[in-house]
Amino acid sequence: MRHGIILDCDPGQDDAVAILLALASPQEIELLAVTTVAGNVPLARTADNALRLVELAGGRVPVHAGAPRPLLRPLETAEQVHGRTGIDGAELPAPRTALAPGHAADAIVELVQKRPPASVTLVATGPLTNLALAFAKAPELPGRIRQIVLMGGAIGLGNVTPAAEFNIYVDPHAARIVFESGAPIVMFPLDVTHKVCVNEERLARIGAIGTPAARAVHGMLAFYRRRGRTGGAADGPLHDPCTIAWLIRPELFSGARRRVDIETESSLGLGRTWVDWWQVTGRAANATVMTEADAEGFFALLVERLARL
Repeated sequence: MRHGIILDCDPGQDDAVAILLALASPQEIELLAVTTVAGNVPLARTADNALRLVELAGGRVPVHAGAPRPLLRPLETAEQVHGRTGIDGAELPAPRTALAPGHAADAIVELVQKRPPASVTLVATGPLTNLALAFAKAPELPGRIRQIVLMGGAIGLGNVTPAAEFNIYVDPHAARIVFESGAPIVMFPLDVTHKVCVNEERLARIGAIGTPAARAVHGMLAFYRRRGRTGGAADGPLHDPCTIAWLIRPELFSGARRRVDIETESSLGLGRTWVDWWQVTGRAANATVMTEADAEGFFALLVERLARL
């Protein structure tokens, strides 16, 4: 089926690949808008990066800037991973197009409300601030969307603290609003994205495509691969495009329906996603939590789609 999506992101090299994969897949993905949030880098850069990436792919998709900071906490960014621009490794020209008017949260509300119920999927690959704001503005919104597909959280260990994954940690209060909203959620935690890694052979396959988009991705991932490693791993995981790949080829991933709660109280555990994997609490499941990935299938899809741009 073809998915109408709003991609809410904080580019970021891996968000960049998610944007390009979506734009390279028009038969499966109708990209209604890109909305940006502060996260990997501040909002001015995430918005500018999104414009550059849409233009790189030849897309005509509105880009709306959103929240410049989390709901209740100071912003923490990740230039140590993504570089000063967020998409270090690629030299993309300054955008010719301007940001679309209006706050990202308002754009999300408007786009969902003007389309038929259950026809819009929200794909979130950054902190969930914009989605939480949209749900606060329009409490009926979770019941009107088809689903939320997000990269964030972990069943096991975190990557920014021992407990927490970066996207959830940056704005845990927003994440709690989203996970308690009642909207259908598909969650890609670190446990599955760490199985989709950029090794030398996969990077070379992308570089061999030779198109401007592929050269940009090769440069970004060559930079990011060295910085995004965790736990002494040899290769860097490619987190965010898993969300788009699942919409295109759902057979590449598998998981199970489970209860997920967000820690907002403990200083040590702030941003922890408590996944009731063994179903010991008896609480109703609120997310499909992905755990397995066909990494070779994912990279075959990515290479094939990048060659279209």
